[in-house]
Amino acid sequence: MTNTLRFPPAEPAVSAAFFAAELAFEADPDDVVRDLRAGAADGFQLVETRSAQAFAHARIPTAIHLDHRGIDEESTKDLDRDVVYVCYCESFQCNAATKGALKLAALGFRVKRLSGGITAWQAAGYPVEGSLDGVACAC
Repeated sequence: MTNTLRFPPAEPAVSAAFFAAELAFEADPDDVVRDLRAGAADGFQLVETRSAQAFAHARIPTAIHLDHRGIDEESTKDLDRDVVYVCYCESFQCNAATKGALKLAALGFRVKRLSGGITAWQAAGYPVEGSLDGVACAC
């Protein structure tokens, strides 16, 4: 038996439910850019969840900053509850976006996480304000 098939795949209906659920939690940089370029970003807001220092150094255009450590009722009191907040951090190796999304969801906001963070965004050739040079995870 091959390593690939040692564990049999799920039935198609189970796979469809799993992947649909996964997409409910993740946003792809390509999809976000297409929406931004088309002027169709009314329903979501990018949120940088790393430190203020990291946000000042490099950020995705249009993003707001909410350090995951400080997300609470006070820091979110002016956020629009009808918007989906797409949280991002440095990369797949960083979990600040997950921490930020968790806190926002616990406060009643709808959230997604940007796949791959700002490094995947930049690697895809999309614009970044500032530079990622010299900034580590910073979360």
